[in-house]
Amino acid sequence: MSGDRKNRISQFVVTAQQMRDIEGRIFAAGMPVAALMEKVAGLITHRIKEIFPPINSSIGILVGPGHNGGDALVVARELYFCGANVWLYCPFNKLKELTSQHLQYVQSLGIPCYQDFQELPDCNYLIDGLFGFGLEREIQQPIAQAIDYFNHWQKPIISIDIPSGLHTDTGSVLGIAIRADYTLCLGLWKLGLLQDQALDYLGKVELIDFGIPLADIEFVLGKAPQIQRITRKFALSILPLPRPLVTHKYQQGHLLLICGSRRYAGGAILTGLGARGSGVGMLSIAIPESLKPLLVAQLPEALIIGCPETATGAIAELPSDLNLHQYQAIACGPGLTTEPVNIVQQVLAVNTPLVLDADALNIVAQLGTIPTLEKRPSPTVITPHTGEFARLFPHIPGIQEAAKVSGAVVLLKGARTAIAASAEHSSIAHPGGKIWINPESTPALARGGSGDVLTGLLGGLLAQLVSQGKPLEDIVATAAWWHAQAGILAAQKRTELGVDAYNLTQFILPVLNANC
Repeated sequence: MSGDRKNRISQFVVTAQQMRDIEGRIFAAGMPVAALMEKVAGLITHRIKEIFPPINSSIGILVGPGHNGGDALVVARELYFCGANVWLYCPFNKLKELTSQHLQYVQSLGIPCYQDFQELPDCNYLIDGLFGFGLEREIQQPIAQAIDYFNHWQKPIISIDIPSGLHTDTGSVLGIAIRADYTLCLGLWKLGLLQDQALDYLGKVELIDFGIPLADIEFVLGKAPQIQRITRKFALSILPLPRPLVTHKYQQGHLLLICGSRRYAGGAILTGLGARGSGVGMLSIAIPESLKPLLVAQLPEALIIGCPETATGAIAELPSDLNLHQYQAIACGPGLTTEPVNIVQQVLAVNTPLVLDADALNIVAQLGTIPTLEKRPSPTVITPHTGEFARLFPHIPGIQEAAKVSGAVVLLKGARTAIAASAEHSSIAHPGGKIWINPESTPALARGGSGDVLTGLLGGLLAQLVSQGKPLEDIVATAAWWHAQAGILAAQKRTELGVDAYNLTQFILPVLNANC
């Protein structure tokens, strides 16, 4: 497929009902279900043969009652014709008509079929076709016992579309689920595959594009879908930031960071280093006066603003001659402590794009999140992890609603970082606003200070781009992608355990070198 189509397809994310609606349009247009099953199973077979060459292999095929089981049976047939030793596990007595026909045919080839998992012969790997997208009920016995057996058998498992037992939309486990080593997602990315709770069950995830017409996708999802994956091509449509030949530092964005305390000096340093990596034209950092020598040593190019401090070493107040309106963006919070409530109130009142993180979020929660953010005169980005989100929005279950009621762009940090913007602040005309999901990250980022680096990087991007009319949530999504890719690259060079937050800052710019 063309590069443009590939990128478009890789951005789309669907729920189970949306996938049903899209497939319904395909079938209504005249595509026979049997023909589509043959096509899809052929693509699955081709990919499986690349992962595990079938010659002299023994392969177990787990067959469910629906069309996911039908796909698995066509794959079984094709692998058998390639010389593999294939057997089936099909514990269901009632199958869909097309699936039943395929089972009848593969059995006519002499492929053995078992209903009791305890009688299964040995194999090199398993192909999971028990349940496809749309499963909503908890898996019952004896299937649950069989899945537990397969999970402990220590055989590689390839799941077709989604590991059996995962909810398509939420990624939650319906009692028990297959722990796959590979998941071959069919057609379009399912929302559940992008949820943190699903990650332990997915293994390596790939998309098998079987040629769904874009017109059918856009009819169901719209031309600008509400939920999208952040792709490399999207991020690189914004990065690297172009600069005219004739320019100067203040034309390339001026960012103010307000962060740090005597107790948490590192928060200010790491946030500053993250901002430096963004390439922002001018960086100012407001910190307690006693931290100035530390910051000057680490960031000699930045303008370090010493502030009066409290007895405990927090910022007591901002200098009276500091004009908060001169900056293109302000980022506030890392290492601040919850003592300087007055500082956070002061920046909340400024008509400048604002990033709030860490202690600034805890202060906002104390002040009352929704009424505090609703009054903001300019765009606000908040970057909580799950614990901070619960304190900010104790009665709101998800980021979509949180963005709606607060008016802020919400970046929820996690293994799969998600960004939500309300309809009023989104670049797309969708009543639910817009959600970006970052599909790639690394546990190497589960280190103290990694979030501080993100805050600085995001603030630097905002300072450079917000005046250019770029949609706010697109800038935030790009920062999340860039930060995650820096972690991935650092982990490749230093191993996951070798990536502390300071090392992470050294890989921000190399991401652009590797991708551009």
